[in-house]
Amino acid sequence: MKDTSMTEEILLYIEEHLYHELTLEKIAKELHYSKFYMARTFKEHTGLTLYQYIRGRRLDQAARMLTERKKSIAEIALEVNYSSQQAFTKAFRGTYGCTPQEYRRIGVYMPGQDRIFLRVRTDDIQGRMAA
Repeated sequence: MKDTSMTEEILLYIEEHLYHELTLEKIAKELHYSKFYMARTFKEHTGLTLYQYIRGRRLDQAARMLTERKKSIAEIALEVNYSSQQAFTKAFRGTYGCTPQEYRRIGVYMPGQDRIFLRVRTDDIQGRMAA
């Protein structure tokens, strides 16, 4: 149970700091967890590494911005914490199969990495306690 709440805490921290520099070391330090334990537990609960999840969330938000905002691709790349438009375009193409410009031209947002919510149902807890 504690591990699940830790993963929820990590997910919340990521969402609140999605556009800032996020590293395993920084998250572990801010949340006061061992980075190795935190990384292992996060992967067990989500099926993704922290890096994969953060990258996916940032690219998902960028995809939304490309269809909803008139900002340049370079501005969006910087906003979602990519150091250059080239690095952003390479990552975007790897995930979406097209360049950000092509995606914008299509104009339809398709979620890539949705936000993960972990919730333990109270009836599951009560069932375990009764057993």
